[in-house]
Amino acid sequence: MNAKFWLCGLAFLGTAAANAQDLTITNGRIIDGTGRVIERGSVVIRGGKIASVASGAPSAAAGRRIDAGGRTVMPGLIDAHRHLVTGDPAKWLGDVAPKELQEFLDAGFTTVLSAIDPPPIIEARKAIEGGKLKGPRLFTGTFLPVAGATGPPPADDPARTDPSRGPRNGPAAPAIPREATIQQVQAAKRAGYDYLKVVLVSTPNGPELDTLKLIVAEGKKVGMPTIVHAVSVIDTLTAIEAHPDVLVHTPHIGRLDEDPYAIRKIVEAKIPMTSTLSVFGPHFGHENTPLFRDAKPFPWHTLSSAGQGPVNARLLVNNGLVSYGYGTDTQWPPKETLLDELRELDLVFSPTEIVTIITQGAAKSTLHPAEIGTLEPGKFGDVVIIDGDPLTDSHALLHVTTTIKGGEVVFQAKR
Repeated sequence: MNAKFWLCGLAFLGTAAANAQDLTITNGRIIDGTGRVIERGSVVIRGGKIASVASGAPSAAAGRRIDAGGRTVMPGLIDAHRHLVTGDPAKWLGDVAPKELQEFLDAGFTTVLSAIDPPPIIEARKAIEGGKLKGPRLFTGTFLPVAGATGPPPADDPARTDPSRGPRNGPAAPAIPREATIQQVQAAKRAGYDYLKVVLVSTPNGPELDTLKLIVAEGKKVGMPTIVHAVSVIDTLTAIEAHPDVLVHTPHIGRLDEDPYAIRKIVEAKIPMTSTLSVFGPHFGHENTPLFRDAKPFPWHTLSSAGQGPVNARLLVNNGLVSYGYGTDTQWPPKETLLDELRELDLVFSPTEIVTIITQGAAKSTLHPAEIGTLEPGKFGDVVIIDGDPLTDSHALLHVTTTIKGGEVVFQAKR
């Protein structure tokens, strides 16, 4: 289906879905994301934003009423590192996006950061904001290189043969002219992206750090934060020298338990970090076959990262990491991905910590903590109602019964 035709065809939905909603949730066990728990309380949303969070019944209700029936009421879930567009981009927008974006809402995700996706992701965001498509709040990033290519691109998922795993004794990568990098930043701004995404694999005496510093500086000029993929301890230490805005991976190559200097330097940088731990744990499909994120057989030579990533995360948090947020870097359905990421997080974090990671922490990884991530007056009315207590069992997060985005009910489980 042609993407432009599809967007026009949805015009019959009008703009009602885009209009901010008034809503009152009563009789809920409220976890507001700041650490406060209200055993029986209410949330009032006016004009799409939270007006009040209080114990007992609301003093002034608004709009539609939802009785939570004693279930958990908490901030909408956030995936701060995801890839959405698969296959042919135009076909994705017209044929795939409506179903897949609704799946995020069904799983309780009201915000998703699309770390690297082609321009149809911008069209999808516009359609969501215009009420022509149902989906989570989208933030979008685009890729900028920090060095010239040294060979053909990998045929398979690059994480399978990640050069971050190899020795750093090869030649320096070729540099990219400064003007070319500046033009790429300006082009990303014109295209409507929110973030500049860099994949950093440093080479000996290579140009990567200087180019990253240039991207960070030019991004600030046009109001575009820089988010950095650095999956080894070596590259993470290099990345923080450029002072990017977010580290979108937990370093999983290199042992921080043997490197207190690295722990101190990363923590002192005060840069939010995103989890993405489950990439290197096997995903078990319907036939119980261990798979990698590309749906091919799991590469067991990468398995050490499935353990080292969580260990490194715990060490950084123990030593004062400024923020740690939920992100996945996968393309599996969001509910399946949540199960995978919870399996990794459960190794080293408590259920209470995981609630913070998937709400407030993830909001900080999107750089929008003033708008999302907690239930506080003035923030977006993004709420999930959950059957269970995620403060004692993190897997309760898999049991979403209602998703509310900007005061609008966008998912309601069938009873």
